[in-house]
Amino acid sequence: MPEENMIRWEQGPDGVVVLTMDDPEQPVNTMNPSYVESMEATVTRLEAERENISGVVLTSAKKSFFAGGDVGFMSKAQPENAPELTELCTTLKAQLRRLETVGVPVAAAINGSALGGGYEIALACHRRIALDTRGSRIGLPEVTLGLLPGAGGVSRTVRLLGLQSALTDVLLKGQQYAPSKALAKGLVDEVVQTPEDLLERAREWVLSNAGAVQPWDEKGYRIPGGAPSHPKFAATLPGFAAHLRKELKGANMPAPRNILAAAVESAQVDLESGQKIETGYLVELMTGQVAKNMMQAFFYDMQHINSGGSRPEGYPSHTVRKVAVLGAGMMGAGIAYSCARNGVDVVLKDVSADAAEKGRAYSERILDKAVARGRTTRQKADEILGRITPTADAADLAGCDLVIEAVFEDPDLKRRVFAEIEHVVAPDAVLGSNTSTLPITGLAQGVKRPKDFIGLHFFSPVDKMPLLEIIAGAETSDHTVAKAVDIARQIGKTPIVVNDSRGFFTSRVISKFIDEAVAMVGEGLSPVSIEQAGSQAGYPAPPLQLLDELTLTLPRKIREETKAAVLADGGQWPQHGSEAVVDRMIDEFERGGRSSGAGFYEYADGARTRLWRGLADHFTVPGREIPFEDMQERMLFAEALDTVRCLDEGVLRSVADANIGSILGIGFPAWTGGVLQYINGYAGGLPEFVARAWDLADRYGERFIPPASLVAKAKKGERYE
Repeated sequence: MPEENMIRWEQGPDGVVVLTMDDPEQPVNTMNPSYVESMEATVTRLEAERENISGVVLTSAKKSFFAGGDVGFMSKAQPENAPELTELCTTLKAQLRRLETVGVPVAAAINGSALGGGYEIALACHRRIALDTRGSRIGLPEVTLGLLPGAGGVSRTVRLLGLQSALTDVLLKGQQYAPSKALAKGLVDEVVQTPEDLLERAREWVLSNAGAVQPWDEKGYRIPGGAPSHPKFAATLPGFAAHLRKELKGANMPAPRNILAAAVESAQVDLESGQKIETGYLVELMTGQVAKNMMQAFFYDMQHINSGGSRPEGYPSHTVRKVAVLGAGMMGAGIAYSCARNGVDVVLKDVSADAAEKGRAYSERILDKAVARGRTTRQKADEILGRITPTADAADLAGCDLVIEAVFEDPDLKRRVFAEIEHVVAPDAVLGSNTSTLPITGLAQGVKRPKDFIGLHFFSPVDKMPLLEIIAGAETSDHTVAKAVDIARQIGKTPIVVNDSRGFFTSRVISKFIDEAVAMVGEGLSPVSIEQAGSQAGYPAPPLQLLDELTLTLPRKIREETKAAVLADGGQWPQHGSEAVVDRMIDEFERGGRSSGAGFYEYADGARTRLWRGLADHFTVPGREIPFEDMQERMLFAEALDTVRCLDEGVLRSVADANIGSILGIGFPAWTGGVLQYINGYAGGLPEFVARAWDLADRYGERFIPPASLVAKAKKGERYE
């Protein structure tokens, strides 16, 4: 074997060959050219020396087993590269097929995460043994990057688990499992507790299973649950496809559709033929724009944020020990749970002991459900709950090194609660305000240490929403920003950092999406079509439904406060078509949203039933239509253009913050890669996006006029990077 081979070969006196993957050029192993050359040399040697080999153990010298495909390579794929991509996939699959048919037992000793291509390598082994190590994850998450597994993952999981389990548990959602969960799902065969046990158990297994072959290579093999042609499964397939269509809602998400097609089609032929089908569907995705968008967001931009790209440099890492959460309502209770779940002691304060206890009960309900569903143990649940101390006494906040205020959006109230506790908590405590719109610089005037004051905007429901928008006020120190980023990571949140402005980034930009939809109602367009346009654009919730959830009264209050501030500064307020509609809904029809039992939708016992029939009487103009594409792009462009303005005004600090913040925080369609990647990836690039913006401005109003900075970028042939 060549000296540069990244797969180290060690054979013991028992004849077992231990193959250790260890790319010297990278911190993790990936399917790069070095891997391809090394695996080719390795399987060739295995075939040549087969008579002298009793078994093979495949493992890794890295902390992870194998990270997956080479995203840098895949993200550059163009349609003209299809032949070479097909050839590469064919080579990768042929190598793994040779490995699993080499004629000796092969065990994967999975010492850490095996994701994507890494798990596909393990699938080509006859036995998969995983080390139960903290942070290890196993699965095929390609769909989250707009792709499908490219080295046999579709064909093998279908043959291993059956079509339904492979699709629902592995392929269509891209789930990543801890080793114990992977064992329960059938993705691995054994789980061990120590690295020594891992290699020893793998060696024992290959020595005891000389005639091992893959299940699909055994005579008489049948796919678990039946092939697609089996009457039982064939009867359920249309329903399965219909369920997928319902989930996608017509959004531009080709990967799940291709995965379903590849799984069903490949299951009806032999493995090699099935893998060719799989390759065709993968190459189609890889050379398309959606995969590039999603790789940009969920790999590159997420990597930038997770590696501390938004964190000011030069400050030591910070760990919070005890947090004071002020306000035990829905947000405060959710924040308390998120902190406690991640090992932080919480003092949950409200105006009364009963209110604080109710806030703690929120965590108790979540934990009881988790225990009932087997997601945690009673002991672990009790440990988490034991970290939350409810109180009405400010003195109990002594020693807290983080404050997160989560009371109503009232500046005076927020100042009062900080005044009550500022002298009690630690003298260097971070003072955080969970506000969605109020300027941090103004709120900081109510505390004695404005340099320690910062916005910590959580999203509801806090226990499920991954984003934390960190807002730096005019006097917030960089050290405090650095602490806030570290705190976000400590409590399991993805942090973006923005500068102070009314509405900041997320609340400001999501309002443009909602306003555009409401304006279309005022123009007489069909509300059903508006909702459908939002869904097919890829938004997780259609706009009128979302506004009902937020309540119509809150956006109006924010609008009135923003308008007053603009006029007070001598500016002009541009009237938007949404304003009259919202005002009529509230003042004339007394429909304030779901919480009031009436909004754009009708409700029965708190459950949404249908769009309010009065919309047809009071707003809709029969026959009034605009192109469906215009309805979609008015929403998308409204958010994207205002994001550019946020960059111009210095509200946003980076493109990555914009893209990740828009997807994780406000539901901008994932297929776009985020608000700024949507502009980058628009058909024809920035020049065509600018041309389309002018077109929308001519048709629907000046708010679609592209900012000068965007026009200049387009003329220079630049992108948002």
